[in-house]
Order: sequence, then C-alpha cells, then structure tokens
Amino acid sequence: MAITNVRGLNINYEIIGTEGPAVALVTGGRRGYAELVPLAHKLAANGYRVFLHDRRNTGASDILIKGEEVEEITWADDLHELLKQHDALPAFIGGSSAGARTAMLFAIRHPEAVKGLLLLRVTGGKFAAGRLPENYYGQYIRIAEEGGMEAICATDQYKERIESNAANKEKLENMDSAEFISVMKRLMEMFIAGADTPVMGISNDNVRSITAPTIIIPGNDNTHSSASGRTAHEMIAGSEIHPLPIEDVDVPLIPYEDWAPYEAEIVETFVEFMGRAEAG
Repeated sequence: MAITNVRGLNINYEIIGTEGPAVALVTGGRRGYAELVPLAHKLAANGYRVFLHDRRNTGASDILIKGEEVEEITWADDLHELLKQHDALPAFIGGSSAGARTAMLFAIRHPEAVKGLLLLRVTGGKFAAGRLPENYYGQYIRIAEEGGMEAICATDQYKERIESNAANKEKLENMDSAEFISVMKRLMEMFIAGADTPVMGISNDNVRSITAPTIIIPGNDNTHSSASGRTAHEMIAGSEIHPLPIEDVDVPLIPYEDWAPYEAEIVETFVEFMGRAEAG
C-alpha cells in the first residue's frame, strides 16, 4: 500500500503486478478496496498491472464531505488523476456495483483514457432505487440530526474511516453537523435523481454514448439483478455480456466475496476480452 496526493487529498492505493497493460478496479458500496485484492492478483498473474485504491471517503483515504456532484463522478475524476500520475493511461477500467457506475462515468468523462470497460454487478431497478439512497445518505442524515457529529463518528462506517486514517477523526469532529446534513441531503437528492434510470446513476443518453469496448458480467441479487446487466449490454453499442452459471436470488444483496468461486471464470473472461481489445 502507498499514499499519494490526488486533487488535494491523501489517497491510499496499491499496484499489483509490475508490468503489462494497466487495469484499474473499483469496489462497490462505500468500502475499501480489500475485496478486490484476490481478483487483482489473478489478473496480475496473467500479465496485467492492476491499480486498486480506496476512493475518497472510503478505506484509509482522506475524508472530504462535499456535495457539488454525485460521488461516482468525483471518484472517476480522482481515478483519472491517480492513473495519470503513474503514466498508466489509457487503461482498462473495471468495477463492481458502485465501482461499475464509476467505471462507466470514467469512460463518459474521459473517453480517450479508456481501453475498455470491465463491468461487474451493474446496479439498477426499483429495489435498488429504494434501498441505496437510505443506505448511503438517509440514515446518516437522521443520525446527525439526532446526535451531531459525535454520533456520526460512532457509526460503523465512520469508525472504520477513523481507525484506518486517524486524520479523519479531527476532520469529522470539526465539521459542523448542519453542514454535514446539508451536504448529505444534496448528495442524496442528486443520487435519487438518477436512481430510476435503467442503469442506476447514469442517464440513458450517457450510457448509450459509451464507445469503449465493454464486457459486462451481470449480478444475481435484488440490488444487482441480471436484468440490469442485460439492460446495460443492450444500451452500450458493441458491448459483450458474459453471464456466470448462477441464478438470480431473491435477497437484497449478495456480498462480492460470495462470488469467490467464480473468480477464475471472471479472470478468464476479462483476460480474453482485454487481449482482443488490445489487438484492435
């Protein structure tokens, strides 16, 4: 692991593999990158240099609570700067769930910097639209309204941020709770504005504008239904889809770690796809 300054913040990152085409993988939710380390090692063993990082406000990276744009846009631009610092552009950009949204927005905002997209567990549908705004924002708005920043620091999510990066404690404690609530409300409003689109968080026109070679491996839970992956495939011209040998399960969320038995197939699929994309 290493720390670098990206657009004014300390970002925790790791590069797995010493040579070969650059691949960036972005995790889902508001988690650090640890869950993608096994996949990164498997890709590196096939000749790729894999970039992992904790997005701002996740893992061991710095916290900066701001609300000018949806978080996935901020993360996409941070990733672009991180890869630029390492002369790793253009690169293959991949991710799961929120990481897949970030990868797509990266391709929309920085098309010249993308060799291809590796999308896992695309999010969409009414269940996700109802669940995620509360999960990411609503609960923290209420907690701050009731108990201020002390209560926020006591939540599991923010305790983890403090334990992983001690500097985050002072930042959070010194933030005015009214400002925190205001930012969270803005972020939630922007998130909800894109929640009902077939590919959550991205307008149909923007999804259709993606020109990078793209492969999609659909999810199989209510937040990442296989239908959402198929929809993304239908909307991105020339994209490919590779369903895993799994059935949709009527549960809110299947943790990414539960896909470990399928990582060999995921790696084989991605490596074959990237080889063809590199060959033109």
